Amino acid sequence: MSSIAPTHALPGARISVAPMMAWTTPAQRYFMRRITRHALLYTEMVTTGALIHGDTARFLAFHADEHPIALQLGGSDPTAMAQCAVLAEEHGFDEVNINVGCPSDRVQNGTFGACLMGEPQRVADCVAAMKARVSIPVTVKTRIGIDNHDSYAFLHAFAAAANEAGADQLIVHARKAWLSGLSPKENRDIPPLDYARVHALKQDFPALSMSINGGIVDLDTVAAQLEHVDGVMIGREAYKNPYVMADVDRRFFADDAATPSRAQIVEAMRGFIADHLRCGGALKDITRHMLGLYHGQPGGRAWRRVLSEQAYKPDAGLNVLDTAVARVEPMEAVA
Repeated sequence: MSSIAPTHALPGARISVAPMMAWTTPAQRYFMRRITRHALLYTEMVTTGALIHGDTARFLAFHADEHPIALQLGGSDPTAMAQCAVLAEEHGFDEVNINVGCPSDRVQNGTFGACLMGEPQRVADCVAAMKARVSIPVTVKTRIGIDNHDSYAFLHAFAAAANEAGADQLIVHARKAWLSGLSPKENRDIPPLDYARVHALKQDFPALSMSINGGIVDLDTVAAQLEHVDGVMIGREAYKNPYVMADVDRRFFADDAATPSRAQIVEAMRGFIADHLRCGGALKDITRHMLGLYHGQPGGRAWRRVLSEQAYKPDAGLNVLDTAVARVEPMEAVA
């Protein structure tokens, strides 16, 4: 397939880190910001019910350093989705995203997530209602199909409905989802990737900003994908091997600032951790997101072991981080 000239206008949307339940917490996002200044970050998915009837302030809390940041919503009622989009804009989010990709039973029972691919008009109604109320981008994260509805025509019709409703971007996980028979974890691995289908979709909708997601583990692959689409979303690799994002700013955002070393990233986290501990938080709340910082590096296993074993103790403090760093620094000097 020949390459095209992608268009992208959303802040940070050229490269983004996927929303992941229990992973992309405020602490993880603050940590990721020490690694990349420009990649777009996402919250965990928040349901409209939780946002409207629950602890709204907690769900919408983020550090000023996290910009650009997007809120991902789970829901299917246009009125509720629009109400939550307004809350997102009022609280300073740079984008609001509709989850049409999660295949879990809990999400399906709430009539949102991947099952919404089967109701493109409902998704379009949500997009239109949200766009009518906010000025920030409204985007949709989806799969390439669900169950036996996995033809290109099915995906094309879904994209057409979202596009007609005014969606600012389509983020496509290049796997279909099985709504029954596979767990959410299996749905991230077993359905085969089909990047070419996403590339074809971009060619058919050249004016619609489009990002690709799924199985992308290095920046050379990111660069290759950007020959076909407008943006690339990195998921699990950015979590288990966060330093993969360290060169993103230079390569994809023309930022010539020095790439931070792993040691500099750790040092930059100290104040944030200290504040968290002073407020009664636990060290593990933050260090669990830092376990992969030395992934594949000499001393990486020792770093992970110290944090895994000691950060969970009730009295764990910055001394645990010092111990972990001491296990790595000699290895770095040898390397």
